[in-house]
Formats: sequence, structure tokens, C-alpha cells
Amino acid sequence: MTHGTPLDASKTPGVLFVCVKNGGKSQIAGGIMRQLAGDTVTVYTAGTAPGGQLNAQAVESLAELGIDITNERPQSISEETLAAVRLVITLGQEAKVDPVPGIEIRNWDTDEPSKRGIEGMERMRLVRDDIRTRVEQLLTELQGSTALDDPTT
Repeated sequence: MTHGTPLDASKTPGVLFVCVKNGGKSQIAGGIMRQLAGDTVTVYTAGTAPGGQLNAQAVESLAELGIDITNERPQSISEETLAAVRLVITLGQEAKVDPVPGIEIRNWDTDEPSKRGIEGMERMRLVRDDIRTRVEQLLTELQGSTALDDPTT
């Protein structure tokens, strides 16, 4: 679910996290960024082919950190959201976003423990922790930069 509006995005950096279904990795990244950044970053999440619901293990893995995303819903990338951000982060190898003038697109090739035979909540915790490290680094970068501050310039 979209948090913030393009109007308040002009005062804070806007970041869009994207995965395929918008039920797991992008929601994890969004939830962690919201918790860490508070109102200093406007956070959006979306999917390239949104699913019907959140991944229950993603929800549970964030709950373990005190982050509640139960009110979020998978959604597609909208023109309104793209207008509000200067940075799009795709998570994993499957999510692809076409280039958009004025928007930087980065890919986080996130850990995929299932390739090592790790499944269930153990897998999700490893994915969550990998994403959390990346979000922490991104937040540090955003706090030191004004390049992403105003999507209207």
C-alpha cells in the first residue's frame, strides 16, 4: 500500500521497492525502511505482477522485528508512484522495471537461501536479514544526499 503522497515526497526522498508479486521481498524492504527512517523517507512498494496477498512468512519475519505490515496489499507500479520517487530498487533477479527518465533504478540481487536447500522461516529470516542490511546502507546514503530530495527537479 502506498504511504505518503507526491506532495510530501518533495520534502523527503522517495523510494519505490519492487519485486514480482509485491508480497514478500519488496514488502520486507518497505517495512524495514519505514521503521528505520520514520518520516525521513517516503516509502512505496509495488510488484511487476502483483499477487493476491502478502507472503505469510514475510509478515511473520517482520513481526519478529516489531514491524507490522498486515495492512499492506500487493499492488502494481503506478504513474503516481513513479512521479513521487527518484529511486527504484528491484529485489531479486526476476523483477524488471523499464527505464524511466529522471529515475535511478538499482537492483539488489538478494540472497536466495532456497538455492542452498534452506526453506521455511529459516529461509525468510535470511532473506529479511540480507534486505535489512541493504536498507540500512541505503538509508545512510539517503541521509547524506540531497540528490533524491525533490522529484520535481
